[in-house]
Amino acid sequence: MTKPVVVVTGASRGIGLAVTRFLLSSEFNAVVVAISRSCSPELFELGLSHKDLDISLLRCHHSIDALILNAGVLEPVGKIASGIPLASWKSHFDVNFFSLVTALQASLPALRKSSFGGRVVFISSGAAVKGTAAWGPYNASKAAMNSLCRTVAEEEPDVISVALRPGMVDTNMQADIRAIGGNLLNPSDYAKFVQAHADNKLVKPEDCGHVIAALALQAPKSLSGQFVSWDGEECKPYRKEGQA
Repeated sequence: MTKPVVVVTGASRGIGLAVTRFLLSSEFNAVVVAISRSCSPELFELGLSHKDLDISLLRCHHSIDALILNAGVLEPVGKIASGIPLASWKSHFDVNFFSLVTALQASLPALRKSSFGGRVVFISSGAAVKGTAAWGPYNASKAAMNSLCRTVAEEEPDVISVALRPGMVDTNMQADIRAIGGNLLNPSDYAKFVQAHADNKLVKPEDCGHVIAALALQAPKSLSGQFVSWDGEECKPYRKEGQA
């Protein structure tokens, strides 16, 4: 039986690594093309144990059935009036927005022809709709991502596109926020992130990761163009078994 081919960006750690593990499991049984700026030890080990994980991109895949756009950065952090150079804003958008356009332009022809039904999952953020002070570039790029998702849904009737809010996930980004945010964020925002960590309320990458993997292969047409939360009612069918 032919396996679906899923491209995952930002696959070396955190959410992307969790998604990759799920896709390679017997539950989803996919071939994964993992794209990352670096190959972490965890991703390398996964590649050794799964012949269906391609981290070299040397093999040519004639089909793409799903695209998971997970790569992204938070920096630069600072209030607009602090004088962050415009070049830094542009560099941020190169990673968080324009790289998405490049990936879509390269993948859409194959996604349209997918026998599984082509799907794109954009890993967005609550910052897209409720901005955090000092996160100007991040807030704006995630809002632009959601708009891009809606545009794909309008333009590509044969491709389902969904933007997902993964919540406050226990990743390196959250550690960076706690490390540097005290000097840059509003006190109430900083306290929220610190308290969530202290109370063990950060989302595990494996929890939102299962939803992302499932959406990449099973998302219905009714969700196309939508911005959904991993723990929302729309995503209940895609959460791990036993998870409310």
